[in-house]
Order: sequence, then C-alpha cells, then structure tokens
Amino acid sequence: MPEEAEAPSAPEVPPTPHVTREARILAFANQKGGVAKTTSTLNLAVALSEEGYKVLVVDMDPQGNLTMSQGFNPDQIDRSMFDVLVHRLPIDQVIQKAEVDLAVSSIDLAGAELALSSMIGRERALEKALTPIKERYDFILVDTPPSLGLLTINALVAATEVIVPVQCEYLSLRGLVQLENTLSMIRENLNPDVGIQGILPTMYDGRTLHAREAVEILQENFGDLVFHTRIKKTVRYAEAPVKGSSVLKYDPTGSAAAAYRELAKEVLNGAKARKHA
Repeated sequence: MPEEAEAPSAPEVPPTPHVTREARILAFANQKGGVAKTTSTLNLAVALSEEGYKVLVVDMDPQGNLTMSQGFNPDQIDRSMFDVLVHRLPIDQVIQKAEVDLAVSSIDLAGAELALSSMIGRERALEKALTPIKERYDFILVDTPPSLGLLTINALVAATEVIVPVQCEYLSLRGLVQLENTLSMIRENLNPDVGIQGILPTMYDGRTLHAREAVEILQENFGDLVFHTRIKKTVRYAEAPVKGSSVLKYDPTGSAAAAYRELAKEVLNGAKARKHA
C-alpha cells in the first residue's frame, strides 16, 4: 500500500507582542478654590468607569474633599497620600475601593509640602509613586489643592494632560495666566509633554449675561481648548457628597450626571489639543 502523505503542518503563528498600556494621567488644576475641581475629578472618573475603563482617582488635597465624597473620613485614615509622598509607602496601600479606586487623603497631607521641600526630586514624588501601577489603569485622575504649591506641581509633573475647571465669572479667568506660566516652567524643566487638555466651564448659569460673556472670553482666548460641555449650577452637586457618592450614582438620570457623561465623551474623543503654547 502506498504510504499516506503526511498532513501539512499548520503554519507557525508568531507570538502576539505584549502591548504595554499606560494610563492617561489627568490632573485637575486651578489655584482658585471653589471651581468644582473635586466635583469634576470624581464625576468624570465615574463617567469613564461607566464606559468600561479602569479608573483611579488620587486625592492630593489636604482638605480631603474627594476622599469624603466617597464616604471616607479623612480624620480616621491611618495611611494616606502623605505616607506615599513623604515615606514612599507603595500607593497600593492607600487605595480604597469605592465607585472607582481612590488613593485617599488625610489632614497629614498639609505637612507634605514642608516635609518634601528638603528632599531631592521632591517634584517627582507622585510620578514615582504612580509608575508601578500605571499599567493597571486606563485613566488616573488627580485632584489638586487650590494653590500652585508643591502638591500641585507634583500632580502637573506626573500628568500627561491637565484639565482646568473655571468658574464662569470674569475674575476666575485671570488665574489662568498664572497657571499657564507654571505649566510653561514645568514643560521647560520637568515634564516637556504636559499641557492643557481642556478648559471646563463650571457653575454656568446660562440665564445670566455675565456667565455667557465669561464663556465667550474663554473661547476668544483659548479657542478649541474650551470643552463644549458646560457644568451648570445645581444643588445636586452639593447633595451627592453628603451621601458619599458621585452625582452619577446619586441622581443617575438627572442633567448633572448627563453633563459629566458628555464630558467623558469629549475626553475619550481626544479632540482637544494636548498643549497650549
């Protein structure tokens, strides 16, 4: 009998290359307080999580408002971002599970700037802390204090992008110049790639001429960097943190939640410029 022909062997499939994913790190910054930085950090994070992305939020504000907004008491936290920045505790050890993963703050963080000031590489403490976990997340959102001190500078050095919440009134617009100057210095000396990803008009009341004019001034000066989304004034943003939740969980079908879902779409579309010269 003739020998059976050997079945042709299957072609070798080359191994799939390992793709390294690193998170987009968004710092929310504005040295003026009361512009909805914390509200925007948390609610954008939850909106991105709803879209299936893995998200971490980092509370870099000693006031701990982001931490409280997820139901944690900063006064009862043993280990926080202070220990991460000053004592180089692995950031894993201060991440709590909430609506999204949260690296918590405590009042101790108020002493971080003084403690860091004498350390070599003090501006890169957050960047170094995030390096081991960047591949686990799609987005890392950092809430900063209302100042341009060392904690905010750490956030800007670690960030790939900056989102600037701006209250829709004339005096709030002036602080953007100082923030831009700080970013220019950081690009020159510490992080050449960081830039404003978008400017977010907050506390918008379309019924007032002043608010509409403030947005027009923003658009005249920053053009496409201004997000189309407007975060309007509503009591929902004040009520949700009392319940320890985002507005998307507190009032999922309301207009406040819808606004941050729209913002998430803008961030995901990536249509905004990465830098503003």
